[in-house]
Amino acid sequence: MPLERMVERTAPGRAALRRVMCGFAGILTSDAALDPSGRTLERMAASLRHRGPEASGFHRDPACRLAHRRLSIIDLSAAGRQPMANEDGTVWLACNGEIYNFRDLRTQFGLDGKHCFRSRTDTEVLLHLYEEKGIDCVKQLNGMYAFALWDTRTRTLYLARDPFGVKPLFYLRHGGAFYFGSEIKALLAVPGFQPRPSLEALHHFLAFDYVPGALTAFEGISELRPGHVMSLGPTDGEPRLERFYDLEYEIDAHLGETQAVERSRALLTQAVQRQLVADVPVGVMLSGGIDSSALTALMARVRGDADFHTFSLAFDEPSFDESSYARLVARHIGTKHHEIRVTPRQVQDLLPTCLGCIDEPYADGSAIPTYLLAQCARQFVTVLLSGEGGDEFFAGYDTHAAYRVRQLYRRIPPGLRQGLIRPLVDRLPVSHRRLSLDFKAKRFVRGAELDIPQSHFYWRVVLSEEAKRLVLAEPQRFQQYAPSHQFFSDAYARCEAQDTLNRLLYIDCSYHLPDDLMIKNDRMTMAHSLEARVPFTDTDLVTFLATVPVAYKMPGLRRKHLLRSALKGLLPDAVLKKKKLGLEMPYSRWLRAELRGVGEAVLSDSRLRATGIFNPAGVRKLWDEHQALHTDHGRALWGLINYLLWHELYIEKRSDTPCGSAC
Repeated sequence: MPLERMVERTAPGRAALRRVMCGFAGILTSDAALDPSGRTLERMAASLRHRGPEASGFHRDPACRLAHRRLSIIDLSAAGRQPMANEDGTVWLACNGEIYNFRDLRTQFGLDGKHCFRSRTDTEVLLHLYEEKGIDCVKQLNGMYAFALWDTRTRTLYLARDPFGVKPLFYLRHGGAFYFGSEIKALLAVPGFQPRPSLEALHHFLAFDYVPGALTAFEGISELRPGHVMSLGPTDGEPRLERFYDLEYEIDAHLGETQAVERSRALLTQAVQRQLVADVPVGVMLSGGIDSSALTALMARVRGDADFHTFSLAFDEPSFDESSYARLVARHIGTKHHEIRVTPRQVQDLLPTCLGCIDEPYADGSAIPTYLLAQCARQFVTVLLSGEGGDEFFAGYDTHAAYRVRQLYRRIPPGLRQGLIRPLVDRLPVSHRRLSLDFKAKRFVRGAELDIPQSHFYWRVVLSEEAKRLVLAEPQRFQQYAPSHQFFSDAYARCEAQDTLNRLLYIDCSYHLPDDLMIKNDRMTMAHSLEARVPFTDTDLVTFLATVPVAYKMPGLRRKHLLRSALKGLLPDAVLKKKKLGLEMPYSRWLRAELRGVGEAVLSDSRLRATGIFNPAGVRKLWDEHQALHTDHGRALWGLINYLLWHELYIEKRSDTPCGSAC
């Protein structure tokens, strides 16, 4: 079927449709006298102003108080104000995000015949759908969202988060009350709460350069996991958690490759079409990789023109720079293209700012570049499409191919592997090029000796368990925590897929996607009151891909075969054939040159000792090995720098932390 017949053309500017991006916060308590002035709730809401600069709303129930900040995307009228109530005021809802299939749900469940709508918002559809289906209504939603719903009839608070963690939601129990909010900073406004670092979170941060799972960097503050609902009442003890979404890999053996390609393209096109509905300008984060290039091409196809803005990043280091491919795609499609160059000085100046946006130590090298891109994009658009999720669902990472090479490699006798091949690989000279031969070879030969999930983990690990003990002042304090690879091993065991590739994809969409990529996407864009939409996480598309035979996803070692095939004729061959690079900064080289002074200052013995956590001698060993080009410790050192600065900002509360002056 021709593409044009597979999708309905978008009708922009439908004033009847109203969506908002925002932030919310709230308090659940059995003590009606708690926060009688409402100032705590107001402070919590004020901390989220960047997520919703256009309006604020409050609902003050003796047991449950809700606050909402609004960023309007469609229709700026007051009809979509939140918190929103049903007709008789017995159910209240504060929602962050978008429900893309809300019109279908409104029709499917006959909501117009059962309820009196006062708006045309997706929020009100969710509110009335809850009245019809109860909290199981979340199983019907296709979108990116987090919400808090207070049902006065049952005196139950429900918190829910979308399946892949596009939108955040955090919670804290303190002083006899339960607090929740779209960002950690809302919980830091709670009176009497004293921030303390979570040692368990640090233990795993050192392995990942981000905090995984339900943990946060703060003792006592937790994050609701994607695809989960939490419920509790004012007098309840522990909240009740229920998973409402999980990927189920049930392969359709009757599906042919041609059919799989056509269906993938149709569903991705449908996802783009759904996410283009807006009364504000929409652009694309165009890296030059196949995922963002696909969104650009399909957006032009759905719109019928290329009269929109695209944004890419550029680096002076050639092996990290994809800007030429982004320009190629922009010229091919005809978009209004903008290029943002990232320099070490910008990174140095923005380090504390970006940590302040995230509220946690976070060392993904794409965070600050994304902040700079969003800063530029906000001058032209209010919504950006992002290609996050393409690798997790279409099999795009090196480690996805490496597991197949591992099967062949392990046929070599162990004595030959460990006695000859590994010593030779270990002698490869260190390179600071992006995804260099020495990096990939060393990761592969060491990880191949482990079981499959640990081998997959080894590609991503920053500091091993042994290396952690080197940099920690009292490593015995951390012995109570499971090794960090356990996250991957548990997910691998939990997944019921019959094939290895899908089980590895399941690991990636359980941790790397929500805990790393989505944090960067949400916080760096919302810092500029900009909304990032992620079409690759459309649940219709993802559910279909879980039925596709793995031979179509990755025949042999060809990653993203299905997506590349679906885009033939829409993108230049050079883009379809290029190897994945991924957005990252050349901080390994910068730490030996332009950012060496920053590293020396932040990782000084005195600042490390001030934390009471780190061993200066161990950190110095990593630093010296990196400077001597003995080992590339760039990721580990960047992680330590970010943790030290976070600790000074949030725990020590130093006022002289900003790198532009203190470093």
